[in-house]
Amino acid sequence: MTLIKKNPNTKVIIEDKVRLGVNIVLGPQCKEIKIGFGTFIGDNVYIDIPYLSIGEYTSIHKSITIHGYLPCSIGHNCWIGEHTIIDSIGGTTIGNNVGVGTYSQLWSHMKFGDMMKGCRWNISKPLVIEDDVWLVGHCIVSPITAKKGSLLMVGGVITKDMEENRVYGGSPAKDLTDKIGTQFKDVSIIEKKSYFNNLYIQFLSSENINKNDYPIVLVEEIDKKVITKFENVTQFCLNDQTYVPTYSELEYKFIKYMLYDRAKFIPIK
Repeated sequence: MTLIKKNPNTKVIIEDKVRLGVNIVLGPQCKEIKIGFGTFIGDNVYIDIPYLSIGEYTSIHKSITIHGYLPCSIGHNCWIGEHTIIDSIGGTTIGNNVGVGTYSQLWSHMKFGDMMKGCRWNISKPLVIEDDVWLVGHCIVSPITAKKGSLLMVGGVITKDMEENRVYGGSPAKDLTDKIGTQFKDVSIIEKKSYFNNLYIQFLSSENINKNDYPIVLVEEIDKKVITKFENVTQFCLNDQTYVPTYSELEYKFIKYMLYDRAKFIPIK
């Protein structure tokens, strides 16, 4: 593990089960970096931004650049592919369960032309990527809002907001949903329960674990005001796919087993 701090005053908060690669460089602008439980940051990652927060179980793969002047936040269960650029000059917010394929570029500004000569193209504004958005790969994203569950196909160049659960493709990207359908279909709670129970059984079998050694509880709703915790027993809510983490070793293995394409759950603390 190599963490190079160009600013000796940078505050770095690293939670448990975080895996760091080699040659991770924190640039001179960095003031505070928070890295959540179970997150992975690969080799040769360059971060130069005043404030960066990364949620739990997120993967930042090798040769990624995260830079800018305004804070950037990346949620839980995100997957950022190799050689991606994340720009936060205008401020960037990436939600939970977001997938960004390799060689993508996420921009929150457009600046270069000479303003004194009358250049009309000078913009800096927030880039917002909401929960469950998937940028499949080699995507270029302008400072837009990508709403929940929207998807941009490989090689897409998007310059306008992406609507909820709609699919886009091309350069410039167009809405293809009416031709190829949405990213997500409706799934009943009964189907979710059956699917989840099968995942749980498969996990126990793959790890040769007795159910009594790692019991779980399924609840209809988690009261965020009054969170009841049980030692080494994880509560899962299938309605909104949240859970109350205990951070036990078996829970860690189960969450990793489900990620990233089987199921994603958001921690409620």
